[in-house]
Amino acid sequence: MAILAAGIWLGGHPEHLPGPVRDALVDDDRALRAEVIDTIEDNFYRPVDEGKLEDASLKGVVDSLDDRFSHYLTPKEAGQFQDSVRGEFEGVGMSVEEDERGLRVLRVFDGSPAKRAGIQREDLVVSVNGRSIAGVNSEVATARIKGPEGTSVMLGVVKSGGRERRNVRVKRERIEIPVASGRLVTRDGRKVGVVSLAGFSNGAHGFVRREVDRLLKQGAGAIVLDLRGNGGGLLSEGVLVASVFIEDGEIVSVRGRSRPNRTEEAVGDAIPGDIPVVVLVDRGSASASEIVTGALRDQKRATVVGTRTYGKGLVQEVIDLSNGGLLDLTVANYYLPNGETITRRGIEPQVKAQDDPKTARDEALPVAIETVLDQSR
Repeated sequence: MAILAAGIWLGGHPEHLPGPVRDALVDDDRALRAEVIDTIEDNFYRPVDEGKLEDASLKGVVDSLDDRFSHYLTPKEAGQFQDSVRGEFEGVGMSVEEDERGLRVLRVFDGSPAKRAGIQREDLVVSVNGRSIAGVNSEVATARIKGPEGTSVMLGVVKSGGRERRNVRVKRERIEIPVASGRLVTRDGRKVGVVSLAGFSNGAHGFVRREVDRLLKQGAGAIVLDLRGNGGGLLSEGVLVASVFIEDGEIVSVRGRSRPNRTEEAVGDAIPGDIPVVVLVDRGSASASEIVTGALRDQKRATVVGTRTYGKGLVQEVIDLSNGGLLDLTVANYYLPNGETITRRGIEPQVKAQDDPKTARDEALPVAIETVLDQSR
């Protein structure tokens, strides 16, 4: 029995086997996979593409992790992904989140091709150029939407709550979206600065600080940080944005099975601590947005207003593979200062407020403004 148990354990942990034995087992596994693929090629009733079978095999390995954020990208998908993140291709002007049917629209930017085409928040994009994107990872799906400026893309769009699909042809353009924007709102003679952040790209904290300082100089006595529809970005920028409001203390810690644990602290030079702050969030607030939101909440620096956030508290690494593909793999968890991980659960607001996408009004922002004014009375 002891030998049997050891054999079962080693079978699941081949890294602990002696080199020659491990190599033999790995070779056996590769031989079995090749045998299955060869048998399908020889006997399946329709012709099959060996490359597609290999890719499907690799995707199956990663899918078995049951982690919605880990993906294998084929060489073609990897090329599309790398082109899109290098900024060589343009888009249609909307932010999205992954949905089992495709991509759910979180925000459509004013003056964008998507806006002119009648695409609205909460719409579902279910196909790109006639190809379904159901089950396709969001990086690959958005890469298919992007393309050279001046070219067109056909999007299959379903209205929120509906079933009928309409095809919309959208012309790609260079989309100029400010990383951060700020405005002054006056209520009963009192001024509130509202700063909206679109994403945590390189340098985002500088834009946030500039807007916050500008609004404070114009007489704002409180700040609303609007992170709705902000899907995240760089962890380093999340720490720096949180540091605009938190003078010292923990922002987030990172812990992984095979990665060293580390804690990120506020860097100092924050705005005065007596200035009330509210963070406004929704389901589209993810990753770095949740890190900032959780840090400001746990450090008693801000009240969270809105709806439950997305729930992505995981660290991804993109690893190059020998076949030209990519492995986008979850390697660690983010933990908020109170020890909570936001994966799947997200962050629950302390004050609930929800915008209705079917109206032209913004129903959530007035709640955030009223909340921050109550704190400054």
